[in-house]
Amino acid sequence: MNLMGLQGGQYQPLSPKQVETVHEASLKILEQTGITYEQGLEETVQMLADNGANVDTEKKNIKFPRKLISEQVAKAPEKVILCGQDPKNDLNLTENRVHLGTGGAAIKILDPETGEIRATTLKDLHDVSRLVDKLDNIHFLVRPCIPTDIDEEEYDINMFYTCLSASSKHVMSGVNNEEGLHNVIEMASMIAGGEDKLRERPFISIITSFAISPLKLCTQSTLIMQEANRNRIPVALSSAPMAGSTSPLTMAGTLAQLHAEQLAGITICQLTNPGAPLLYGGIPGLANLRTMGYSGGAVECGMMNAAIHQLAKHIKVPNYNSSGLSDSKVPDAQAGYEKAFTALLASMGGSNYIHHSAGMLESMLTIAHEQYVIDDEIIGNCCKVLKGIDCDAEHLALEVIDAVGAGGNFMTSAHTMTHMRTEYYNGNGVTDRKSRDKWEKDGSLDIRKRALAIAGKLLSGPESSHISEEIDKAIREKFNILIHHYH
Repeated sequence: MNLMGLQGGQYQPLSPKQVETVHEASLKILEQTGITYEQGLEETVQMLADNGANVDTEKKNIKFPRKLISEQVAKAPEKVILCGQDPKNDLNLTENRVHLGTGGAAIKILDPETGEIRATTLKDLHDVSRLVDKLDNIHFLVRPCIPTDIDEEEYDINMFYTCLSASSKHVMSGVNNEEGLHNVIEMASMIAGGEDKLRERPFISIITSFAISPLKLCTQSTLIMQEANRNRIPVALSSAPMAGSTSPLTMAGTLAQLHAEQLAGITICQLTNPGAPLLYGGIPGLANLRTMGYSGGAVECGMMNAAIHQLAKHIKVPNYNSSGLSDSKVPDAQAGYEKAFTALLASMGGSNYIHHSAGMLESMLTIAHEQYVIDDEIIGNCCKVLKGIDCDAEHLALEVIDAVGAGGNFMTSAHTMTHMRTEYYNGNGVTDRKSRDKWEKDGSLDIRKRALAIAGKLLSGPESSHISEEIDKAIREKFNILIHHYH
């Protein structure tokens, strides 16, 4: 059952009038309040000034006339296709087409052998990427964890290499600097067969956290974003305000501020290179005012992330956002319901590229093999909801009803045999629907233990690389690749 790229849009937390109201409020924020910026963005600020922005260099403030915003936002592509190394994993990010996948930069993992928490390593990144490659309902791979066992200057090339070698799905990650971006583009071009072929089929994209909420441009991320624009590498314009901390406590206020940040970012991208492929990257969250931490599992996060797609669609730009987070520390009932609520709301909202949807625990700090398996099942259920109910003659089954007759039984009907594996979502095996006797006979395993067993089985097979041996050798001669060979 193909459950990728299905149509969402069934849930719309904002009415059309409210979408217009938020958009208008965001334009006022950019006209009246403006945004500020860190040192080192002089060329970017000058570019904005040359194109009509009102810049006060003493106060480090940029105000955006709405004419500038509307002209530049209109240049952003309405259709973006993020490719996999294998074309079956291509993602068509248009209209209400929904895709869900991994996310985050976790620094901890629940060790699959001991169950104890520990720091993440490069091997963990490789193992999780292999696992994601085998889980059909996880549609793309955003680098899920930071390898804390290698030096920071080795991160960019090794994170992308490890993900690309272990999975044929689309790979997205942030990079630390422009040099790291150039290295990643060069390596990806080697795999693609040239820079032109990489632009034709971009199987990598870059997360650029250009905005420091509220309303401030981050120098390093903005420069990376612009350099990716120049190279026609797709970017996700990540801004992640937390309601009550880095944005107003109210959901509408958070959405208005976030939309303003996105409009400013899109304007910068299109002035840098008109037509540069990008994703509206709003990730509204909620601050836990008791701890001042992030509360990613709140149902309101699902509501606001569904609204993000409405705002992105209003300006005709595909979107990247978030769901499937949990504040729970382990794969338990809390993790299950928090993930299911937010994933379903974002999916039914029609969001195009929903990251953080698999594997994450403890508000993005921790990952677990078993959680990826459980979340693959949750995502599958979400996508089944999007698939809807077929009501053609075959599925209405009037002839079958007539043949069986009143008081009959459909168990042995040929119609039942035909549809039993396709009409209902069967999952990956982690959900238990056995009798209690059979469940007890099989060891009385809870969902976490079942999921861990499935993950172990998926990872127990022979390891191979999605990068050919010849290209792999050339990459290793050019760059300091730290993961060992799997050919």
